[in-house]
Amino acid sequence: MRPVAFIEPPGWMTEPATAVVLAALGARGATIRFVGGCVRDVLLGRTIKDVDIATPDPPDRVVELLDAAAIKAVPTGLAHGTITAVMPPRHFEITTLRRDVETFGRHARVAFTDDWAADAARRDFTINALFLDAAGQVFDPVGGLADLKAGRVRFVGDPATRIREDVLRLLRFYRFHAYYGRGPADVAARAACKALADRLPGLSGERIAGEVLKLLLAPDPMPAIDMMAEDGALAVLFPAGVERDRLAELIAIEAAPDAVRRLAALLPSRADVVEEVAARLRLSNAERDRLLLLADPPCAVDLDADERTQRRGLRRLGLAAYADLVLLRAAETGRGADAQSLIDAAPRRLPPPLPVRGRDVTRLGIPPGPQIGALLGQVEAWWEAADFQPDRAACLARLAELAAAR
Repeated sequence: MRPVAFIEPPGWMTEPATAVVLAALGARGATIRFVGGCVRDVLLGRTIKDVDIATPDPPDRVVELLDAAAIKAVPTGLAHGTITAVMPPRHFEITTLRRDVETFGRHARVAFTDDWAADAARRDFTINALFLDAAGQVFDPVGGLADLKAGRVRFVGDPATRIREDVLRLLRFYRFHAYYGRGPADVAARAACKALADRLPGLSGERIAGEVLKLLLAPDPMPAIDMMAEDGALAVLFPAGVERDRLAELIAIEAAPDAVRRLAALLPSRADVVEEVAARLRLSNAERDRLLLLADPPCAVDLDADERTQRRGLRRLGLAAYADLVLLRAAETGRGADAQSLIDAAPRRLPPPLPVRGRDVTRLGIPPGPQIGALLGQVEAWWEAADFQPDRAACLARLAELAAAR
């Protein structure tokens, strides 16, 4: 396989940690190349996240080579040929070249090989099947370089076959188009996604959630979201419907992307829908609770409310939830300019904590129990009604009055 292009190796390729790992893996003469996302992103001039390396050596030999160089080797996927080399400041995922013998869902029975083209042929998209050696030579067995330059996300081989091998690739197609696609999407890929969208419920909730949240973090996921709607995939994932326009408006006005807030904008503002989606996608408790708060908040956010009402909302919601709800309300009403001014003013409007605590109640001779919470609640209601102006002395006096009345 001949190189098709050359790049000047960037810093991460020549830093000491990378050099040590490459020297260890090539100690017996094997050809070593970078592969996958790090190659794709460096060719686009983007910051890389992970470093993947391909080698024709089998996993047991990879471990021997790393051990001989005193590099920590972690068998993260030994059966499928993957070893992680830990060489601070990086982790290097090293995978033996392989070909699929049998595929079933997210797993496959593989055979190790020394054929670089065979390894490329089993990958999902052409832009993920590019190889790069330490000298900066680019190898392209399946036409990924032209696709990368054109902003075209294309499956390796027959799209329907690749999706049947692992249905998650259907969602990955939309996500990769959101990050790397430009212009109309690949026709064959979309046709396969549309035909096989009804297989999405067979995926685990965690795998669906991972792809959906990553997609929503794209700078502009709307073209991909719209394709998912047109192809029927969105209705399979969210049968209760979606708020497409609200999400689009939110993306236009928010300062930075936030996957959970964007998901809240996409879903109908109904607690029952949010509960069902959170359970089906196996979202974390924190993600579920945040979505529920945004769908059914303890108090409404009114963009036109006076200072006092804004302070009360901030007190009940906290800065983060208040900002989320302001953005969602602005997205619903097309008032993005008003949203940022409210968010900017929120820190100075946020009331201080209630100046009295439970120990102040017990000092008045009230025994531990429900009465403490009830008395604090009465003081808090009085303090809030006074626009949070009474200081600690005034709150203590009011507490004493209420305790005496009891």
